[in-house]
Amino acid sequence: MIIRPRHHWFRLLFVWRGSVLPDIIGRLLLVLFVSILAVLSREWWMGAHADSALSIPPFTLMGVALAIFLGFRNSVSYERFWEARKQWGGLLVAARTLVRQVGSVTVDGQKPVFLLSVVRAVSAFAFALKHQLRQSDASHDLALRLDEPLLSQVNQAAFKPQIILRALSDLLADAARQGALSETQWLAIDKTLTVLGDTSGACERIASTPIPYTYRVLMTRTVMVYCMLLPIGLATSIGWLTPLIATFVAYTFLALEIIGEQIEEPFGTEPNDLALDAMCHTIELSVCEMVGADVLGEAPQARNFILT
Repeated sequence: MIIRPRHHWFRLLFVWRGSVLPDIIGRLLLVLFVSILAVLSREWWMGAHADSALSIPPFTLMGVALAIFLGFRNSVSYERFWEARKQWGGLLVAARTLVRQVGSVTVDGQKPVFLLSVVRAVSAFAFALKHQLRQSDASHDLALRLDEPLLSQVNQAAFKPQIILRALSDLLADAARQGALSETQWLAIDKTLTVLGDTSGACERIASTPIPYTYRVLMTRTVMVYCMLLPIGLATSIGWLTPLIATFVAYTFLALEIIGEQIEEPFGTEPNDLALDAMCHTIELSVCEMVGADVLGEAPQARNFILT
């Protein structure tokens, strides 16, 4: 996630870090080259093939249609991004609620240890979910928060968050059987555990159901063909302004395409993806403060204005 202070509009015109220019600069240079070539060959083309010369009107119609298409695609991508953000916001709320509910447990002489076990399990659940969504190694984060028997079991599992959630459910069910929780308290806690499971499932659904690949291929081909043909149509009408106008139009379309690609997979590590590292730390910090426990690990820091 890009973290930058608010700048004056004039300074925003020259921002490099945090923009998509580094991702599309090569394609923009290609469009600029084609634009210059189109202007240089304009006289020859008009003289030898005047009947097949392109003009602006067809590109106007194509541009409107393409803009609508890109807008629809970006809306779909942002809907996935926003749903993922809501799920992680719900995860934070559910974690706080669970710790608050468990705070009323009366375990004879072992309440601090019991609460700490719950807090560590909740934190481990968030970190395990992050690593599963990013398909990264969770062993270090889980080793800090889980005891050895459970850690060994979790490391062998394909769906680590669910194993942690089951262990947490077993821990709380044992407390209920021992009379530390009333039936009403246990029912409320069980609903919160269900919310954690639902959140995990919703995030897995988003991560495992990308926008169809053929849709992405169609967008990339359409945008590139349009941007490459546009200079040929502009050269016959505006001459040496073609490189400027064609490159600017290409920047708009290509930037929209890249932004849509980045936010359609919200759990990744690209600049515009969700800052899951920071969210996991926030969840752990929040639940640890509720029971007076120490936070394990350091808070993620933004590098080059990007928070992961």
